[in-house]
Amino acid sequence: MNTQQNIDYQRIEQAIQFIGQNFQRQPSLKEIAENVNLSEYHFDRMFTKWAGTSPQRFMRFLTKEYAKEVLTETKDLLDTTVMMGLSSSSRLHDLFVTYEAMTPAEYKRKGEGLSIIYGTHETPFGWAFIAITSRGVLELTFLSGTEPIEEFIRLKNEFPKAKFVENQEETAEYVNQIFVEKSDSKSINLLLRGTNFQIKVWEALLKIPSGNLACYEDIAQLIDKPTAQRAVGTAIGSNHIAYLIPCHRVIQKVGTTGNYRWGQYRKKAILGWEGARGL
Repeated sequence: MNTQQNIDYQRIEQAIQFIGQNFQRQPSLKEIAENVNLSEYHFDRMFTKWAGTSPQRFMRFLTKEYAKEVLTETKDLLDTTVMMGLSSSSRLHDLFVTYEAMTPAEYKRKGEGLSIIYGTHETPFGWAFIAITSRGVLELTFLSGTEPIEEFIRLKNEFPKAKFVENQEETAEYVNQIFVEKSDSKSINLLLRGTNFQIKVWEALLKIPSGNLACYEDIAQLIDKPTAQRAVGTAIGSNHIAYLIPCHRVIQKVGTTGNYRWGQYRKKAILGWEGARGL
């Protein structure tokens, strides 16, 4: 799966790792480029094409100071949202996310009567496995050291009675709509599966606008469980639908990005990518 796009992302991730480890001393463009075995000119072009901003400006999105600023702004925004009773699902380009939950009875049937279409595609953040149903996206996971067959087997074990069909063309339409800016984007439906508590947490994540951040305390407050920050963290880590349910937008209160199911440097890549685009 080492296509040029994937190779480029691997270099981007390596550069982000280097920047994240060294941003306090502000490494030069030449030094960052040498770290990923590219000339200064080619690295600058590749990075700017991917991120929409220069490597130097991208460094700002990885600092604690920047994260703290955004956390403060987001807290005010979330407080206003709750106070006014607004439903502010996250907006990705012109794309709106809606969702429904799988009932406990449906889940117990282990996928009986359910058709699941799946595929594997490149995204701006590396390869991803996606599974969809007639009711919406069931699974979206970045491949972090795993092969697509492993994700397929895991999902098949969860829904052994479902009918599985690989259809790259149909799943590609979803991936393009999710990650490629299009003026005619339509609503993306999600089919959530989890406990009532997990679903409440995921619903709260959908209220964090793109380009904004929240901390675990904010999410606990949103679901009226202010002392359940640890449980909130566990629920966030159980998210089955990467990017669309934006668990990457939850960071630690002190401004550090914290852990991420699909890798902390991928999380930084997504946050910087969103921040650079001013979404």
